[in-house]
Amino acid sequence: MTVTPRHGRILVVDDDAAIRTVVREALRREGHSVEVAGSVAELRRAVKAFEPQVLVTDVILPDGNGLDMVPELLADYPSMPIIVLSAQNTFTTAVRATEQGAFDYLPKPFDLGELTRAVADALAMRASRGNGAHLDIEVGPQDDLPLIGRSPPMQEVYRTIARVISNDLTVLVLGESGTGKELVARAIHDFGPRQSKPFVAINMAAIPRELIESELFGHERGAFTGAQARTAGRFEQAQGGTLFLDEIGDMPFEAQTRLLRVLQTGEFSPVGSSRSIKADVRIIAATHKDLTQLIADNAFREDLYYRLNVVPIRLPALRQRVEDIGELAQFFLDRAAAEGLPRKKLDPGAIDRLAHHRWPGNVRELENMMRRLAALTREDVIGAYQIELQLGEIGSPDPTAEMVPGQGGGLADAVEAHLSRYFATFGRDLPPDGMYDRVLAEIERPLLQLSLAAVRGNQLKAAKLLGINRNTLRKKLTDLGMEPGMRKS
Repeated sequence: MTVTPRHGRILVVDDDAAIRTVVREALRREGHSVEVAGSVAELRRAVKAFEPQVLVTDVILPDGNGLDMVPELLADYPSMPIIVLSAQNTFTTAVRATEQGAFDYLPKPFDLGELTRAVADALAMRASRGNGAHLDIEVGPQDDLPLIGRSPPMQEVYRTIARVISNDLTVLVLGESGTGKELVARAIHDFGPRQSKPFVAINMAAIPRELIESELFGHERGAFTGAQARTAGRFEQAQGGTLFLDEIGDMPFEAQTRLLRVLQTGEFSPVGSSRSIKADVRIIAATHKDLTQLIADNAFREDLYYRLNVVPIRLPALRQRVEDIGELAQFFLDRAAAEGLPRKKLDPGAIDRLAHHRWPGNVRELENMMRRLAALTREDVIGAYQIELQLGEIGSPDPTAEMVPGQGGGLADAVEAHLSRYFATFGRDLPPDGMYDRVLAEIERPLLQLSLAAVRGNQLKAAKLLGINRNTLRKKLTDLGMEPGMRKS
């Protein structure tokens, strides 16, 4: 059979025999000749004997790391594209795969159709270029990675970022408010060749219309009333680095024309000046708005849209990546602890309750909630009930907040109404087990706090007020970890 760019010799390396078999059969159905291997040693032998045109390899192998092998293999076989598979599914893996020179990266579990398309693209690239897809990328420190999550929607985001960090293509980041659009922009900058130069962000929605051109391009002294000295604009401040145009959908129409001209010519002039300055910046724009609808409404220039939308990256809403919520929530709790707040953990019931919330504010809303819980929750382990209190009464963790007698009924009516809402949030499901003790504990704490406050911390009076003896009160305070600040009267 004559080998064409569509049909080639493919080597598949994975220590899982079932995966090797499935991938081999899928590629053979596409007309490829396929060999398989299960270790680094077998990979080395197969590359010499089989001379594959494309290598598909897992990262974790019994006798080595497939990703670490990529630079060595490309040095010996520069025309062999390498597709990396990994179950680690992190932003680090996607970036390292590109750094090492991999043609593509696919997170496990992967779609067979996607793999066969990647192999076809690799063969086409090999045929058209005659060399590998090595990318020389210097990746900086990775101990404070900007993006977290292993869900399939985030894997696609990671793959796109990994493909654009080595070049200067204009990127348009799309997504709802709070999804992390600026984090994506910073990741592209921090892991790309411009990382040592400035990253400058400007929010178009926060700049008065009459000042946008001055903010972007700067102005000369006397250019307008109040211009006492020459001021560099954001384009000039970002020279050599990255300019992040956030909320580009809110940019006034007249200013869009000036921005388009800069993108077309690569030069700009400060307000009040006739001199031109070369714009050596990478442009990343972002918006939560539908730009195509704005174009239809004559509120956004179509030609500017096409200049900005060279590489679109669409960020999923948090409700579309529920698999990531537990990891994100714990990350925010850990970060709060590093900033001096008490260290907290989430129990499985709490994570499950978080996963059932719609998150209109997305990741930003989740981060704010975790900071509140770190500051206000007394227990070291946060349960579903504490989450429910935050979701049902934002800013007030006290379950008695809605239980005020004399407003539509007594305390029993208020408790019943509160618990009815609590049950309703689970739909057809039931709340986590252990609800009786959990609810009583939540009611007991504010009851003791308010009673002690009413008697100025005198435990003897508080015990009498509550109708329990002083030893019982002391035990309850100890069990709940409360320090009332005791006083004698």
